[in-house]
Amino acid sequence: MKKQQPDTRDKFPTARQDARRSADHRQTPQTRAPSYRLAYTDTEFLMREDLRPVRLQLELLKPELILQEQNIESTIVVFGSARLPPPDRAQQSLAAAEKAFAAADDAEKKAKAERELAAARRMAANARYYTEARQFGQLVSETGQTDSARNFVIVTGGGPGIMEAANRGADDAGAMSIGLNIVLPMEQLPNPYITPELCFQFHYFALRKMHFLMRACALVIFPGGFGTLDELFETLTLIQTQKIDPIPVLLFGETYWRRIVNFERMAEEGMIAPADLDIIRYVEDAETAWEIITDWYRGDVPPRHNNS
Repeated sequence: MKKQQPDTRDKFPTARQDARRSADHRQTPQTRAPSYRLAYTDTEFLMREDLRPVRLQLELLKPELILQEQNIESTIVVFGSARLPPPDRAQQSLAAAEKAFAAADDAEKKAKAERELAAARRMAANARYYTEARQFGQLVSETGQTDSARNFVIVTGGGPGIMEAANRGADDAGAMSIGLNIVLPMEQLPNPYITPELCFQFHYFALRKMHFLMRACALVIFPGGFGTLDELFETLTLIQTQKIDPIPVLLFGETYWRRIVNFERMAEEGMIAPADLDIIRYVEDAETAWEIITDWYRGDVPPRHNNS
């Protein structure tokens, strides 16, 4: 009879146990020296420039391990402007701009108020995208989430605007959603609709982008600015170069996107192949976007994309 191998997992103290023991040692000039600190508890050491590879690895591992623990199998990524408010707030801003324009009593003030009024009108018109993003988040989140495996989980950049709307829709459905925040010079707190245990913060844009796509089975892009365009074009490039498998890439608001990016002209100029135009689809409402995604997978659970 084969002798069973002893379990050696408990033979050695854990890193946590030794960290506690180290903190309890007697204070001497030697034990107070920075060199004596355990490397993994030494924040100053971990922040050295030479330790950048380690920090990159930590930002890859921490979210990945937590997502695995929460059984997150696949996600739907929602990008869009942080500046688009809910419709009620947009209407309040429009009313204030109209009042300021009516009260302007000289040419200079009138010109400034007119510009602000025009911007408020555009924002009020575009606030419909907040509504659609919220509805989309709810539609997606009503499907695919169980205790054993969670599919089609909404993931956003974790901020306000369109990101808030999509997380809010998932919250409306009583489902989990993910927020991938990043440290910026201006304060950007996570929106209150992200599932707290799935709310992450990044230092490196590169690792954040990687996590956006590692489980992505669809990309849904609402009107936005530089950040939205950056994330859109990175995904288009990865699909075009076959670094990731094709997934639905849906652009909300055809009028907006055709004014911002002339993809057809890029093809006419020979800068992209005509077939590259097939990567994207324009949509106007949440129901159509969800139908395209479900038709793509035809009811099957989407495979996890291992973009290593």
